[in-house]
Amino acid sequence: MTVGQPPARPAIWTAPVVHREHKAKAGDERSMLDSMLEFHRATLLTKCAGLTAEQLKQHATDPSSMSLLGLIRHLTEVERSWFRRGAAGEDVDMFYCSEANPDGDFDDVGDADAEADYATYLAEVGRVRAAAAGLPLAQTFTRNDTVFNVRWVYLHLIEEYARHNGHADLLRERIDGVTGE
Repeated sequence: MTVGQPPARPAIWTAPVVHREHKAKAGDERSMLDSMLEFHRATLLTKCAGLTAEQLKQHATDPSSMSLLGLIRHLTEVERSWFRRGAAGEDVDMFYCSEANPDGDFDDVGDADAEADYATYLAEVGRVRAAAAGLPLAQTFTRNDTVFNVRWVYLHLIEEYARHNGHADLLRERIDGVTGE
């Protein structure tokens, strides 16, 4: 046995602390929609702040596959699908979901790289912001024989985040007892 320095322990990644801006209380329609969506994006990340990759992977309870990391991955897909693929008409593949595994965003977190998935979420939101900025709210697109407009996409994303942020509240409380706005 060689005496010397103990082996270096790998750093444990934790989700960073996020500063959440208050929602705008007045403004034009676009700035209000952007403000509300940004608030909900930050709320999700606030629910994840300070947790390790393993904590982010913890499921709510059997048989649910829902986890905070699953929510991050799911909302990455939702943002990409509705804003970039739908509203902006970009030809981009999904990250986690496929025809063979439509619930891969939630189901495949066990072996997922939480730090990489978190970074993917942030990058995708940045690309969505850029794509959405140039789209008029009244612009339409067709998906599965239904016509949508960009305004609807904003409202749908706000609803999607609001619902899942409620799930995130419960997941976070189950992991470490933290509650809050």
